[in-house]
This record gives sequence, structure tokens and C-alpha cells, in this order.
Amino acid sequence: MRKGEIEVKSKFSKKILIALDFLISFFLNFMFITILAFIIILGVLVLAHELGHFATARIFKTKVHEFGFGFPPRVVGIYKDENKKKKIVWGKKFKAELAPNTVYSLNLIPIGGFVQIKGENATEIKEPDSFGSKKIWQRTIMLSAGVFMNVVLCAILLAICFNIGAPTILDQAVQGQASQIKNEKIQIISINKNSPADLAGLQINDSIVSLDNNKIDSVEYIQNYISQKENQEIELEILRNSEIINITATPEILKTSNKTPVLGIGLAKTGVVSYSWYYSIWLGIKGTYNLLIALFVALAGIIKSIFSTGEMAVELAGPIGIAVFTGQMIDLDVVYVLQFAALLSLNLALINILPFPALDGGRILFLIIEKIRGKEANQKIENIVHTLGFAVLMILIVFITYKDLARWGGEIFTGFGL
Repeated sequence: MRKGEIEVKSKFSKKILIALDFLISFFLNFMFITILAFIIILGVLVLAHELGHFATARIFKTKVHEFGFGFPPRVVGIYKDENKKKKIVWGKKFKAELAPNTVYSLNLIPIGGFVQIKGENATEIKEPDSFGSKKIWQRTIMLSAGVFMNVVLCAILLAICFNIGAPTILDQAVQGQASQIKNEKIQIISINKNSPADLAGLQINDSIVSLDNNKIDSVEYIQNYISQKENQEIELEILRNSEIINITATPEILKTSNKTPVLGIGLAKTGVVSYSWYYSIWLGIKGTYNLLIALFVALAGIIKSIFSTGEMAVELAGPIGIAVFTGQMIDLDVVYVLQFAALLSLNLALINILPFPALDGGRILFLIIEKIRGKEANQKIENIVHTLGFAVLMILIVFITYKDLARWGGEIFTGFGL
């Protein structure tokens, strides 16, 4: 082999190595961002939930042994002794119950957090600063405070979305209340199956820029233009994922078009709309209420389908599915990530309030039974029920995770940037 050939191959190999190094670095960075976003989202949701329990426990003068950031094992903790001096403890050997005040700890698994309330697990119940010694209404508030905080967090996240600007269909009401509207466009929001638009390859969320090189400014203009072009090809300039493409389609009279030539598309004028901070708060509350109603209806539908057909009407997503969705949201925009986090927060609230053992709702159910019976529940039986409930939840999580693996397949790695 000649010297020149060796040099050429060497340079070519270096280019390949540089290209591979770039690709690996890109994917690893993207994967890191996705995983980090996944951890932050779940962490904020769980931490908000536990903060609700913590705050109400303090309000009702119930001792909190430990408030942990992340899940055990503990890395480091800090608390104040009897003389109000700060003490630092390392590792998991130190028992938080021995500290005179709350131990604030940083834990190894960086997702969410936890609260260890004195007497919550049927021990120390007779002591005045114990959970078990408090009145039923106080214990109910402490147990439901986590759910309340997740609902509040949903409203806050939605309010932020409305304030910074979220994609919205523009009507007269929106335009009258908005403080700023950007990126106005006319988008396709629905496509009839086997219609001219469907056959031509148009897609939902496509933005129509022009028709036959004629710029457009309203939905009505597009509808009127198409209605005059029966059996005539129209060239549509389309904006799709930041790319301009040209598609030709021929309007036809469909059974549902009332003898008017159409392409078979639903259109809406949209824009990124932002509102004043005070109006955004109202919209956040209103949006949370509407979402909560929709989730209750969806949950009722799931329960009904389980009892009527033995199957779930919808597919549930577990941790892997959430990770995939997180990666997809990051690909879009920060406002979509916030909306996704808000929906997850509300889901967490709804699930936790269900009267199922080991969940907050299950513990509240035992308090209701205690109130009706007029005497304390058998703590051993209650602990057994909650332990069994927790085991069932773990089995369900494993099952849903398995379904995630079967459902998403290669998309799992795409969601993590691989």
C-alpha cells in the first residue's frame, strides 16, 4: 500500500471518528436533557404533594420526623437540637425519630420527596404531637392536603402557560381579552377520511400559507376560494414543522358538503396568545376545573368498561410511557412541557384521592369508617389492608410498565434521545 493511500485512509478514518463522536455526544446530551426533565417534572409533582402533608402537619402541631428531598437512602440530613443549634448527620444510620426537631434530608434517589409524620403508622399515637392523637377532621385535612397541592400546582402551571403564551384558536372573545398575539396562522384541525385533502397528503396541524400563490388572511377566504374550484387543481403552500412544502389537491362535492366543492378539511385561525398575569390566574383556575371534570368523566368511563367488558377503554401509561411523552414534549416547546406537567399533577391528585388502600383516599376512607363507628379502627387490620393495597399497586405498576414496553417498543429509546 502506498504512502498516499495510507494518508487518505487515515484522514477518512479521522472524519468518521469525528462524525461518530459528534453523534454520540449529541445523543447523550439529548438523552441527559430528557431524563433530567423527566426527573424534574416528577420531582416537582411529588414534592408539591408531600409539601401539602408537611405544611398541614405543622399547622396542627403534629411533629414531622423527616422531610426528605428525593427518596432514601439518606445522603445527608440537618436538624436543630434542643438548644437550636444545627446538627448534620450523614448516611442512613441515624434515626429521624431521635431528633427533637424535623430532619431535613437530601436522599440518593433524586425524584420527589417524602414526609415522615409522627404516629402516622400506628405508633406513638397517644402522644399529643402525634398524628393519631389529632381529631378526625384534622387528620383528614392532613391526608388530603397533598391532593389539594397537586390541584393548586396544576392551576399555577396553567396560569404560567397562559401568561407566557400558549397556542390558541383565535375567536372574538380571545382576541378581545388577550394582551398579545403572536405567530398567527391558519391551521388544519381536522381532515375527513378519504377526502381530497386526505388523499393529497395534508396533515392535521399543517398551516396554509397560500393558495395558487395567493396569500391568505382568513378562514373565510380559503373556504370561498376552494368553493369556486370544483374539479380544478389547487396548489397549497403548506408550513409543516418549520418547513415549506407544496401540495396539490382537487376540491370535490362530498356527501356532507351541501353541494359545495371542498377539500374535506376543518380550519381554524390560531396564534400564540398571552394574557395579563391576573387574568392568567383566572384562566389557570378555570382550566384546572375543566380538566378535573374531564378526568373524572374519563375515569368513570374506564371503571364502567372494566365492569361491563372486563377491559379498559383506554391505554394507561406508566413510568416508561411518561418518559416517552416527556421527550416528545421537549421536542415541541416549553409551554407544552408545562401543560403536560399540569395534566400529570392533576392525574396524581385524582389517583391519590381514590378510596383505595395505601393511597390518601384509602386512609381517608378508614377515618370515615372510624367516624361512623364512633371508635378507633383496629390499627393492625388497617396496616395489613394498606400493605396489601400497596402490593397490588406495585403489581399494577409492573403490569403497566410491561404494557409500556410492548406498546412503545423502539419509541422508548427515541423518547430518551437514543
